[in-house]
Amino acid sequence: MESTDQSVQRIRGYFDEMVEEEWQRLAETPAGRVSFEVHRRFMTQYLKPGMRVLEVGAGPGRFTRELAGLGSRVTVTDLSASQLAANRNRAVAEGFAPAVDDWQVLDIRDVSRFADARFDVTIAFGGPLSYVFDHADEALSGLLRVTRPDGAVLGSVMSLLGAWRHFLPSVLELSDDESDHILRTGDLRRSQPDGHVCQLYRASDLTSLIDRAGASVLQLSASNWGSLDHPEELSALEQQPDRWARFLEQEAAACAEHGALDGGTHLLFACR
Repeated sequence: MESTDQSVQRIRGYFDEMVEEEWQRLAETPAGRVSFEVHRRFMTQYLKPGMRVLEVGAGPGRFTRELAGLGSRVTVTDLSASQLAANRNRAVAEGFAPAVDDWQVLDIRDVSRFADARFDVTIAFGGPLSYVFDHADEALSGLLRVTRPDGAVLGSVMSLLGAWRHFLPSVLELSDDESDHILRTGDLRRSQPDGHVCQLYRASDLTSLIDRAGASVLQLSASNWGSLDHPEELSALEQQPDRWARFLEQEAAACAEHGALDGGTHLLFACR
């Protein structure tokens, strides 16, 4: 099985080639649009105008644009130089570049360039902690170090049980040994030697990671719950603004329920 360094290099190459796809990921389907809204609502609880925000794994800028609109001062980082360039280009084109203090290529495992407590909030959406495997402990500890003790670190990881359920047809194509290995370890590297690869988490794994970093869980959420399937029905519902708004409220609330945490494709967390 490849090393973490090799896996990170593979992920960098993958995202270098997936700039447009990453921009569309949270917009092209009803489930993607719901996921974006769940993430947006989650992060706005911790932000006030003028806060200094470190955005890790920012991609082409979908959440950077939201942070700018909320009055944040953002340091934008990503493992992929291509994603980072797309972020800068979009910020300039759409007029939110003045909210960005800097764009920097960054491996989440090493944030030593930043001083202690430099940021009010750190946001690592898009699962960057899932891409560093056995280095997740040091990565999260680094994010906590550069964030004020009374601030918050927000992020997401890929969900093991939710992904197993949602992608069951693909899971059933694996051998019993591979399926057992994934459910036992959450590590996709052995069964997925090419392309996108990550570490999948149960909610209990995530809380253990936060605990080992010496932090406390402020909030957890799935993304998504009721909206992962039934795209035709969701598309029809989206055409009814009042009912759609009500559904988004219900979905955000459902995702935060303890029984739903392991049911989405991603797990969101806030800690300090």
